Amino acid sequence: MTTLILLVFVAVYIGMAVGRWPGLRIDRTGIALLGAIVLYAAGAVPGAGMLASIDFPTIVILFGLMILSAQFAACGFYDWCSTKIATARIAPATLLAVTVATAGILSAILANDVVVFAMTPLLCAGLARRGLDPRPFVIALAGGANAGSAATIIGNPQNILIGEVGDLDFWSFLAACAPPALAGLACVYLVVWWRWRRRFEAGLNPMGDASAPALDRLGLAKALFATFLLLVLFATPLPHVEGVLLVAGYLLISRRLATRTMLGVVDWHLLVLFGGLFVVTDALSSTGLPDRAMTWLIASGLDAGSLAVLTPLTLLGANTIGNVPLVVLLLAVFPTLSEGAYYALAVLSTLAGNLLVVGSLANIIAVERARDAGVFLSFAEHARCGVPITLLSLLLALAWLYGVGHVGA
Repeated sequence: MTTLILLVFVAVYIGMAVGRWPGLRIDRTGIALLGAIVLYAAGAVPGAGMLASIDFPTIVILFGLMILSAQFAACGFYDWCSTKIATARIAPATLLAVTVATAGILSAILANDVVVFAMTPLLCAGLARRGLDPRPFVIALAGGANAGSAATIIGNPQNILIGEVGDLDFWSFLAACAPPALAGLACVYLVVWWRWRRRFEAGLNPMGDASAPALDRLGLAKALFATFLLLVLFATPLPHVEGVLLVAGYLLISRRLATRTMLGVVDWHLLVLFGGLFVVTDALSSTGLPDRAMTWLIASGLDAGSLAVLTPLTLLGANTIGNVPLVVLLLAVFPTLSEGAYYALAVLSTLAGNLLVVGSLANIIAVERARDAGVFLSFAEHARCGVPITLLSLLLALAWLYGVGHVGA
């Protein structure tokens, strides 16, 4: 049975790296789900064990945050933001800074993937109409969303998982991870501006505020209150799951938005991906191989929670299998880490996702949504910015994490 589990595990994570299985139109979500099905059908994971392997608190929190993001999307907030940025009467370099800052701030509270998905098309269209090349702004939007999401425990799916497994406090997480996230935002702006500075010309004839889409102010007020309520609840002893569910329930009570509309915005594919990966990695844990890996590390004098181990693992893993599957895997292999190591894993795995287009789902979404809007950003064009952004931001993050004593070298 161990051989079967290993074969399924390898096949699933190769699929995570490639994005599909050759010759088939099955994506990462389908691969993870199929892997779980094969293990269940073969008896490697019993029915009760399959349910027990899924971290439902993480799934529930992610679901609740998607409902919150759905409220912002439904009231036109994302469209309004992207149009306002594109039509702002400011110089292109300043416009780039606004793009990075907006993406970072929104992604620290809302799902970074949703922010990028919603904002990319209108931002591209507005920038093209005013004579600016949208490509550097697409890179800045995705890079800013990734860096900003590293700041909080709810900024992205991997942070949510780390926060639940490590039982981390929201505000302690913010104090530990916000400084390297802010440094990452600065790196995104400086590198993109430097690489594309000669293309920032003209573009000083914005369309004007009249073209901005309608904004449902009552809906926005409800979304902002829900966000405030969520942050207040996170400051109380109430478990995160209960707090997020209370906010999601409040948002579902609406005279304007049907429940079907709200649930239609939820990224069910991502939730299924998480569930499938939980099953596959738990099956691997049952073989005892992760325990042997941990024993080998200790015997080699290496600390699983040290920067020397986490840095290469996150940099390589995020840009092969992706940062979400990577974190699911590492938490299965290293079931107990120090609080500082959890902070390091969250920051490093998120910032490492800026290296290549395949490093994070936000990057892939930005490139695909830009292509749909007629803007083609190549793998190499992204890498010319992504590589220096990632190396600089990781260097600053390592200095912070080691300097304040969160984790050892």
